Order: sequence, then structure tokens, then C-alpha cells
Amino acid sequence: MSPDTSLALITHTPEQTREIGIDIGRLAQAGDLILLVGDLGTGKTCLAQGIGRGVGFEGSVSSPSFVLIREYPARLTLYHIDLYRLDDIEEIAELGLDDYLLQEGLCVIEWADKAPDFLPNDRLVIRLEHLEENQRRLEFQAYGTRYDKLLEQLKKKWNLP
Repeated sequence: MSPDTSLALITHTPEQTREIGIDIGRLAQAGDLILLVGDLGTGKTCLAQGIGRGVGFEGSVSSPSFVLIREYPARLTLYHIDLYRLDDIEEIAELGLDDYLLQEGLCVIEWADKAPDFLPNDRLVIRLEHLEENQRRLEFQAYGTRYDKLLEQLKKKWNLP
């Protein structure tokens, strides 16, 4: 399935990556699904920290690698899910992703490419790629009307065509 809308950006510092996340979090709505895909060290957790700040969570968002799912209370409850440690379909199925996807919060899933069969078609996928020491390429792919709108709002905010 190809995205309805896409956009690519390059960040030069972790702070810029977090700022992008803050903008995403501010525009997020109840029920949104954001999938983060990329190798280790590409900035997925950094982006998730910004998203957490953008939805109004005042504390520190950390990688949920060892607990798999963390909930952060804010304007929208942030469900931060990390599939890194899960290697087979049965483990992912037992995680009960549907329980979180059906909530009225915001789901941000790191390593989402491990669970394509368990996720809805409508979503915002952000692929992160390490270019240089602090430089990252973020490719946004919107699937569905809601995420087309979100990406258009981000383009407008960032003064992009």
C-alpha cells in the first residue's frame, strides 16, 4: 500500500527532532496512531519524547523497551509502545495492541514494522534514518484522510510546499 501523502525532512540535532515531535503532539487527536520505524540510534525515542511534550506530558518519556508499553497522562493519554524485544507473531498477538488502539489516547509505536498485520491501515508512519553523527532523515507517510490532514497541518506550520 502506498501512502496518500508523504514528506521528508532532515534534522541536524536531537533538539530539532524533539521539536518536530512537539509539533506532532500538539496536533494529535484522540485515536491517532503514529508508527516509528528505523534502526537503533535513529532518533525514534527522541521523537517520541517530543510527541509526549507536545501532548502536554510534563515528565520524561523514556524508551519502553523492557516493559513494552508505558502510559503517560496528558491532554491525550500517550501510549508509548516498543516492539523491539518481540520477535515472533505470537508475542505480538499476546501483547493486546487492540486494547490500546481502541483507546481515546495517542498510540506511538516504535519498531512498528514488526507488527504490520496487527495495525490499522489508517496511520502516520515516520521512517527515521541516521545520516551523520546528529543528522537524521525523517520520512513521513500518511495513510488515510486524518493523517493527510495532519501532514498538511505540519507542512503549513513548517512553511513547506
